[in-house]
Amino acid sequence: MIRPTLIPATVAAVALLPGMALAQQTESYRYAYGPHMGWDGGWYGMIFGPFFMILFLAIVIGLIVLLVRWLGGGTWPTMQAASQQGGRSPHDILKERYARGEIDKADFEERRRTLGE
Repeated sequence: MIRPTLIPATVAAVALLPGMALAQQTESYRYAYGPHMGWDGGWYGMIFGPFFMILFLAIVIGLIVLLVRWLGGGTWPTMQAASQQGGRSPHDILKERYARGEIDKADFEERRRTLGE
């Protein structure tokens, strides 16, 4: 009696026998030496290969950065700093500094004119 666990192994062995026989009959030129040494691409493969590798890595890194920004909320640090100020305009900040006495009236007027432009 044949055990049921041997049936798949037997079927696989029988299915692979023709392939193994064919592989033994054909000669392999996998490591053939010659003018191209198996590259079949010529010299331009050596020139453009590093260029495309760098281009591929730049695209992958760019996609990772975009994915991280998308998952993290998509705001730049400068935008976060502006939003943490409570949405105050530069004029509001200038008025608060004048009210606290950090700047005098001449500085306040000069800076207000500069911001108004």
